[in-house]
Formats: sequence, C-alpha cells, structure tokens
Amino acid sequence: MAIISLFIHTYLFILGAALGSFFNVVGLRVPQNQSIVSPGSSCPVCGHRIKPLELVPIFSYIVQKGKCKSCKTSISPIYPVMELITAILFTTSPLMAGWSKELAIAWTLISLCMIVSVSDLAYMIIPDKVLLFFLPLVLIERLFFIPLDPWYDALIGLFAGAFIPFVIILISRGGMGGGDMKLLAVLGVLLGWKLVLLAFFLATVIGTLAGVFGMLLGKVKRGKPFPFGPFLVIGALLAYFFGSSLIQWYTGTFFTY
Repeated sequence: MAIISLFIHTYLFILGAALGSFFNVVGLRVPQNQSIVSPGSSCPVCGHRIKPLELVPIFSYIVQKGKCKSCKTSISPIYPVMELITAILFTTSPLMAGWSKELAIAWTLISLCMIVSVSDLAYMIIPDKVLLFFLPLVLIERLFFIPLDPWYDALIGLFAGAFIPFVIILISRGGMGGGDMKLLAVLGVLLGWKLVLLAFFLATVIGTLAGVFGMLLGKVKRGKPFPFGPFLVIGALLAYFFGSSLIQWYTGTFFTY
C-alpha cells in the first residue's frame, strides 16, 4: 500500500508540475490575446525556439541555471515557482480534501488560482476569458455533481463574492479592480458564501501585511497599485482547505458562553 501511495502521489506531483507549466502559458498569453497552442514557446529576447528537453517543468530551469540556453538571458522565476506550487497543491489535495468527488473541486480551484495569479503578477489583469471559462464549469460542478449543503449556497456565494468588492469599488472609486470582483464571484460558487467572505478577509489581511512589509523594504510605493489577485488566491486556498476549522476555532474561542 505504501508503494502504491508513493506511486500515486509521485504521479500527481508530475501531473501538477506539467499543468503548472501549461497554466503559465495560459496566464501569460490569454491577456495578450495570443493562442495558447501556437506558436511554440521561445525566448522573448533572442527568439530561440525552446526544445522539448528545455521545457521539462522545474528540472529544466535548474539544469539551465535559470537562463536561456541560447543567449543566457535570465528566465523569470515565476515559471518554476508556479510549476512547483501547482505540483505541491495537486499532490497534497487528496490528503486535505480526501479521495472523493470533492477532489475535482479542489483541482478546479487550484487551476483557476494558478492561472489568474500568473496573469495578475505579469500584467495586473485577471482575464475575463479565463473567468468565463471557469464560471460555467464551477456552476455545473457545484449545482449538479458536487453540491454544497444547501445546494443554493453556491448561488449565494456568487452574489456575496461580487457584492463586497462592488461596494468597495463604488466607495473607493477604484480601490479594487473589476477583475478582483469577478474572480471573487467565481470563487463564491466554489466556496459558498461563508468561505468566500473568509477568503476575502484573509486576502485583505495578508495583502495589507505584504503591502506594509513591501513599503518598509522600498518595494511598494504608497498610492501605487499592486496586484491583489494573488492574495485572493491565497485567501481562497486557505479558506477552502482550512476554512471550516478556522471558523470553528474562531467561534469556539470568542463566542463561548
């Protein structure tokens, strides 16, 4: 059994890394209205067409020491980082979500989160095309195959996820982007209203701390926007995998009578 478990989790790690590489392509090309199929990957500096052996997730970056094989230009670490994070999340999901139909939701959530993170980090854009692809998918999953309890919690989550950032956008006149609002709406379908509110709260706390720390280091300037999507992603993943435990701990700690 241990050998079988090792084989399965090794397979999931490799699958996750390969998908992470694909999510990089989607996240970088879709906002630029480029095909995710062709042309093949190439160095943006010298135009070197990257060969299959140079595209092995994580491994190729390490072997090439993070540089283009042709012109030696540094390759952005976002590629191997996203591949590694996706691989880890795909591998550990069964341990947290269990071997059940819910695992499909976990992998869908991870896929969405990785793509929008790449797009937002690269261009400060969360593409509508990506969200419009995932919205019907998550609605079908949550309403017909892996419903929440009650089933309409997914629909409440959709509106709850959109409502709060919509109010913030109106009040602050641009304090959040429309992409963040639409992302939260899609996340609301996956998480339900309680967990999407928790996800937003966690994203706000983590984002605020990161912003303050960035200003102390001189990396973030006051009044200058920075991508909030990755923090929403972190909040959503924490809420999905640990949200019920966090809510139970919070209510048990502060609302005991």
